[in-house]
Order: sequence, then structure tokens, then C-alpha cells
Amino acid sequence: MQTATPSASTSSVALRYGLLTGLVGIIYMFVTFATGQESNQPVSWFSLVIPITGVYLAHKAFKQLNGGFMSYGQGVGIGVLLSVVSGVLSSVFNYVYRTIIDPDVTTRTVEAARAKMEAAGTMSDAQIDQAMAMASKFSSGPIMLIIGLVVSVLFGLLTSLVIAAITKNPKPEFE
Repeated sequence: MQTATPSASTSSVALRYGLLTGLVGIIYMFVTFATGQESNQPVSWFSLVIPITGVYLAHKAFKQLNGGFMSYGQGVGIGVLLSVVSGVLSSVFNYVYRTIIDPDVTTRTVEAARAKMEAAGTMSDAQIDQAMAMASKFSSGPIMLIIGLVVSVLFGLLTSLVIAAITKNPKPEFE
């Protein structure tokens, strides 16, 4: 009699790794805000490593729990669900931090962007003012939550499409 190997569902792995990825992202975001590095471009770009690593590790864990197999669709599903969970956590933390803990973060970020635009010299003062008004509108209030979640899910989808193509290992059809 052959015993079935235990298998994990895509949602259980995605939820677990979504929570872990979200927590690591929150810690990184907190350190970034607390040290005043929110306008530092390399620091911001490095934060993209967190969700990429989370998706990769979730795929690896899923394959370990499922006899080394994972279809492309399962990989994409894991990555997208992971991104939703992580994105909700990160967006809520970002909103709470910017509105309750340190409301000056948004002001510092907008002023750093203004200084960068003025230094570039490619825009008039009126254009810079218009851009800053738009940036302030989208980086505060509940719209920030929605934008953060949408960006997380879109980035997670794109990341998952690529990583799943690399990490997939579908079961053979004729076994």
C-alpha cells in the first residue's frame, strides 16, 4: 500500500509567507523612516528585495511540502496572495506611521522631491508646485492605503510571473 505524501495548499503557504514578508517589510520601513532615509533612492530600491525573496522562499517551501512539484499557476497564485497579505500589512503600517506616529515623514519626502526637481532645473516653479500638490494628495489619507495595496499586488503579480517561470516544477503528466 502506497502512502500519500502530505501536501500543503497554496493558500496556507501564501498566507504564512505573506505574513512573514509583511512583517519584514514593516521592520525595514520602520528603520527607514526612523533613520530619515525615506528619500534615499538606493534604500528605497533595496526594499524591493523583500517581496522578491518572500515569493522565492514561499515557492521553495511549497515545493518541499509537495514532493518537489509546483505548477506555474500555483506559483503565480502563491505570489499574488502573498503580495495581497504583505501589501495590506505594509500599507496599513505606512498609513498609521505617516498619520499618527510621525506625520512629518510625508512633508520631508515631498520637500526632498521638490529639492531634487529644482536641482534638475527641467521644470518651472509652477510645474513643480503642481507636481508637489499632486504628490501630497496621493501620499496622504486613505488614498495612500489603496495605492499602496494596488502597487503591492501589481508588483507581486509581475514578480510572481517571473519567479514562477523559474521555480516551477510541474508533475509529469503520465505517472
